[in-house]
Amino acid sequence: MRPILFFFSGCIATAAPKLTLSWEKNWLEIHGDHLPGSMRVHYLEAYCRADSQTTDWGKHTVVGHQTKLVSAAKDGSKLELLCTLKDGVTVRHLITSSDDEVDFRLTAHNPNKKRSEAHWAQPCVRVGIFTGTGPNKTSDKYAYVKKSFIFLDGKQAMMPTRDWAMKARYVPGQVWAAPGVPRPDVNPRPLHKDVPDNGLIGCYSVDGKMLFATAWEPYQELFQGVGRCLHSDFRLGGLNPGQTLEIKGKIYLVKNDLEALLTRYRKDFPEHRKLHRP
Repeated sequence: MRPILFFFSGCIATAAPKLTLSWEKNWLEIHGDHLPGSMRVHYLEAYCRADSQTTDWGKHTVVGHQTKLVSAAKDGSKLELLCTLKDGVTVRHLITSSDDEVDFRLTAHNPNKKRSEAHWAQPCVRVGIFTGTGPNKTSDKYAYVKKSFIFLDGKQAMMPTRDWAMKARYVPGQVWAAPGVPRPDVNPRPLHKDVPDNGLIGCYSVDGKMLFATAWEPYQELFQGVGRCLHSDFRLGGLNPGQTLEIKGKIYLVKNDLEALLTRYRKDFPEHRKLHRP
């Protein structure tokens, strides 16, 4: 009997690029060979009081805190951090990476007999290198703005959006208050007159092949900042004595497919569908 030979042709499957994490001195870094460069996140930049839109940032708004590294996986896939605020509130952070996202799971707790003054906090994502507008490429600190977006009027809105606000205690920048958040309680930068359609803020990579986007729940605001940065700032709301609050967030670093990103975001944040309902 003659042997039957089978020949298989095709490409060899390769694993998707893997994101890894590191953290030191309040800076989270996201690494990946497929990225334009490591993405730095000031994590966390600040915990903040309410009544912050028109008041002094240093004298009034910032609630002091310290962050320590609790553990880090050897393969860079997981970090645990602990923030302790000056008023005694603790925030535990479990941060994990996968092929194209970073997942944040936070547990905030107020062990005190007094309500906390911390109402929101700032993860500050630096996107200059990702967009090709870092200080090594241009002296224009705001060149990245034209590659950045939110969602208004039922569609993607590239920045600067319509009705761009120009006046505030501190300029420039742009803030979009989340639905239901008191407008006097957000960042003291120019405040857009409208609420965004959803909780996503993002930008395009230098070659246009990738998207960065981020979202949190509950969230305080979306913010285009002054350090080549974009924010979705999460909300604490002033924890009552003994209260514990679960908070979640995502950083997406995905291929340039806006509809796929939106589908994924809606699945990850079903609460936002009701929150942003007209």
